[in-house]
Amino acid sequence: MAKKKTAYVCTECGSDHSKWQGQCTDCGQWNTLQEFVVSSSKAPTRDARFEGYAGDTSSQGVQRLADINLNEVPRFTSGMAEFDRVLGGGLVPGSAILIGGHPGAGKSTLLLQTLCNLAAHMPVLYVTGEESLQQVAMRAQRLGLPLNDLQILSETNVERLTQLLQQHKPKIVVIDSIQVMHVEGIESAPGSVSQVRESAAYLTRFAKQTGTVLLLVGHVTKDGTLAGPKVLEHMIDCSIMLEGSGDSRYRVLRAIKNRFGAINELGVFAMLDTGLKEVKNPSSIFLSRSDEPAAGSVVMVIWEGTRPLLVEIQALVDDSHFGNPKRVAVGLDQNRLNLLLAVLHRHGGVHLGDQDVYINVVGGVKVSETGADLALLLAALSSFRNQPLEQGLIVFGEVGLSGEIRPVPSGQERIKEAAKHGFTRAIVPKANAPRAPIPGMEVIAVDKLQEAIERL
Repeated sequence: MAKKKTAYVCTECGSDHSKWQGQCTDCGQWNTLQEFVVSSSKAPTRDARFEGYAGDTSSQGVQRLADINLNEVPRFTSGMAEFDRVLGGGLVPGSAILIGGHPGAGKSTLLLQTLCNLAAHMPVLYVTGEESLQQVAMRAQRLGLPLNDLQILSETNVERLTQLLQQHKPKIVVIDSIQVMHVEGIESAPGSVSQVRESAAYLTRFAKQTGTVLLLVGHVTKDGTLAGPKVLEHMIDCSIMLEGSGDSRYRVLRAIKNRFGAINELGVFAMLDTGLKEVKNPSSIFLSRSDEPAAGSVVMVIWEGTRPLLVEIQALVDDSHFGNPKRVAVGLDQNRLNLLLAVLHRHGGVHLGDQDVYINVVGGVKVSETGADLALLLAALSSFRNQPLEQGLIVFGEVGLSGEIRPVPSGQERIKEAAKHGFTRAIVPKANAPRAPIPGMEVIAVDKLQEAIERL
């Protein structure tokens, strides 16, 4: 019997511990240590060279920085403009991309559509470990995808898979999913911390040496984070999350980590009977407002990645029937909401301490930037006074603790995007006021929160 050594790995920070304990001493998280079995039996070597490919530069020795070839690695399109936008301009040879999302979000559908369209131009391979070949074929037929050129394989063993990949030499490989893959020599079940880490490391090494684009499908936990060890996100080049609930028609593709482009880039898709369809103008789907103006509703312009996005924010302020008023924020940081309400009381003269305040970003969009501060306060004020704001108004700006309105990046691009959608009035920070007038747009530049309230 081979001797086994047991370690415990934190799923949040990836640190190793010799024994189990309730709290990770490195990151401070509770109940995140999982057992990691290290066997002394022969495991697959990480230094094995994969024949028949080119592209690995790890064995060229020490070089001067000036001698490095700076020719950009050519990208190629995935066939979907929104997918290419999130990736940073397209697929990069030799890259490892991890796509996560809740069950039913559309991860397999997105990748199956991409590979079916690319199969006519280059050799690709779809590796399924969770579904049978008949199930994948039935889905492709239901979506109306071309079936003649796509190659498909059902395999969960990493060693046998890489042997087949060296024979067929595909340019793009999809692994659905990484949680079902296993490496020989690791005495633990597929999906465990050790199997996921070793399988991802072996496949990533293969992609780097051969110049193959590797697309890994990953599961998520109940709190929405990627399942498996945290070190998995450090191995890959790009981490993408496909967000969207089962009862929603739209899906949002967001880049969390990207070595080849900008992070927090956003791609929007609509889930139809024929699969995922790109939404060229995402602002239009988030602006489906009623014809009559309603109190507590205002449109803000946020910046996602490299483009502006118009989103409606709604507020409901009501008398609290309990001793502790509620503060609920959906799509925004709740701590930020409490902070802004204190600023509204101190520098705006509006006391909402005895009111329940509910904030919602329409369409399921999650806003992380501070450019939504001013829109949030004006929406809450509109609901509190039961006075609707005009339909053609857009608002953006950061609110400081002293009541000042701070500028946000790309202010003029936000105003121009709002003017394209027919908005005629904008309340913006004074530093973001355009130098030249924008046709059809009245810009109100404010410096203080009290001034913005008075200008309404």
